[in-house]
Amino acid sequence: MFEIKPWDAVTYRQQTRRSTLILAVVFLALAMLLSSLAVMLFGTPGGDNFRFNVGGVFAAVLLMAALMRGYFWQQPWMNAAVYGWQLKRSLMSVTNVMHQVKAGVQAQDPAAMKLLRFYHLGLAQMHLLDANSSDQASLSREADEHLQNMQARGLDPEQSRLDPAWIDTVKQAYKARD
Repeated sequence: MFEIKPWDAVTYRQQTRRSTLILAVVFLALAMLLSSLAVMLFGTPGGDNFRFNVGGVFAAVLLMAALMRGYFWQQPWMNAAVYGWQLKRSLMSVTNVMHQVKAGVQAQDPAAMKLLRFYHLGLAQMHLLDANSSDQASLSREADEHLQNMQARGLDPEQSRLDPAWIDTVKQAYKARD
């Protein structure tokens, strides 16, 4: 279950830039090291060693993927990037069923209404963190109307958690209408 947490946008961007820089430097070092090692072990002096260089880069990609999931992902300096990835992944899981969500909102389904509210809150935070104010303005009117609709129905507008059961419920209830 994903939960929207407060983040300072400036701090978030600084931390994600720093983690991106660290990962890029580690990848470049690995790619150069593994390519050089492959040429040294398998290449021919003065020959065409392109395939060994490419093989070293490919091995660096595989090693970086393993390091990302096994080591870097848990590091404190990756917290902002991990949070951003989880936020975007959660928003995408709602976007993938948006037709069903909108059908559920039209039918006043509480699960669909909560999903749409979570989506609006998450999208607003993503736009804030990414400094994307132009997209935020276009979302504002729809989000405000939905908020008023939820309040009129007595539903809690603070939907900072994404419950995967809501997605399953909405998918099942409105899949025939898709």
